[in-house]
Amino acid sequence: MAEIKTPRISPLPLASTLLVGTVALYMALVAFSNITDFGTNQQFVRHVFAMDTTFKDEDLMWRAIESKGIQDAAYVLIIIWETISALILIAATYFWARALGNRAFPTARRYSTLGLLMVLLLFGAGFIAIGGEWFVMWQSDDWNGLDAALRVFLLSGVVLLVTCLPTNDRTAD
Repeated sequence: MAEIKTPRISPLPLASTLLVGTVALYMALVAFSNITDFGTNQQFVRHVFAMDTTFKDEDLMWRAIESKGIQDAAYVLIIIWETISALILIAATYFWARALGNRAFPTARRYSTLGLLMVLLLFGAGFIAIGGEWFVMWQSDDWNGLDAALRVFLLSGVVLLVTCLPTNDRTAD
């Protein structure tokens, strides 16, 4: 009887597939929630930009943006960024899953890197640096998203590291 060859799935690419899929799911749910329940996080963005729940230090309050038009435009741009990153990460997950059998991971790795960097920029530069430090979100008891932003930033960073670890990238014999 002839031996049936089944592709051997390496643990690291499988982990990359599942981890990238996890971040893709998270970002898709975040974008979906912000689109279908626009008002909840709209209020969050408005309060952070207005700095109305901070210590109101006169040396910092000049940074506040009270224009609802600018606040809402920023929020819409955040939702667009979230949606694009989710779509890229969904595509990356597909490419990882498709490549598991043939060990050809460059496309999956490129899409993962792009999508994860988008998430890292949004949560690191956007929420932690700009929201947390520029708009001193850390001072607010009611509108402080730094813990959540840090969790997503760290998760995405770990996933990026896992996807960039060297694997046997050549096509299976």
